[in-house]
Amino acid sequence: MNRVLLTTLLSLSTAAGPKAPHVKGIESSGYKWNTQEAELVVALKKKGDLRRGADSFEVCTACHLHQAEGTADGTYPRLAGQHAAFLMKQLADIRVGLRDNPFMFRFAATLTDPQELADVSAYVASLPVPRENGRGPGTNLTRGKALYEKDCGVCHGAAGQGDSAKFFPQVAGQHYKYMLRQVVDTSNGRRRNANPEMVRSLAAYGPEELIAVCDYASRLPVGP
Repeated sequence: MNRVLLTTLLSLSTAAGPKAPHVKGIESSGYKWNTQEAELVVALKKKGDLRRGADSFEVCTACHLHQAEGTADGTYPRLAGQHAAFLMKQLADIRVGLRDNPFMFRFAATLTDPQELADVSAYVASLPVPRENGRGPGTNLTRGKALYEKDCGVCHGAAGQGDSAKFFPQVAGQHYKYMLRQVVDTSNGRRRNANPEMVRSLAAYGPEELIAVCDYASRLPVGP
């Protein structure tokens, strides 16, 4: 890690910094997970500049790594090749306090206008998806495949390609342990910007089913 990035990371992680806001999410009545408001509406209309996005992403490489490949241990997700619209929504949700990630908020708060959200998201989306990713134990893939086809493919696609227009992320190529952490957080209400339909689908899952479906999804082949 270069010295400038390390210094920036340490200063952001240890300084008092701005306190992350908090708005009502899935725990409240009338919640709509894909509502587009204010900053996100503007950002989605912007054309992202890849050069400026690359500059903004420099500080992110300290955690997400230089090609946005993330880490197989599930601490940081693979972002490379992810839909720009989905990335913008997650950044906007963190910034307004709908998705709780106090550490990430320190960095998201430095993106001072919607154009910067569009720039960094476009740059990350342009990066090639790594062919290798962290995968699960491979012990119950038949069950995982059946669960994925029944509950997940309708949104995330049969090939795990996602849907940019509907803010459904690409899951093909994502790290198994990161996906497992997210489905657990979604099922128990900790991911407050979750899709309610996904919460309902996961309600019937036990630990073995969560492991199986994430294991299967982690093995979906990455497209061209």
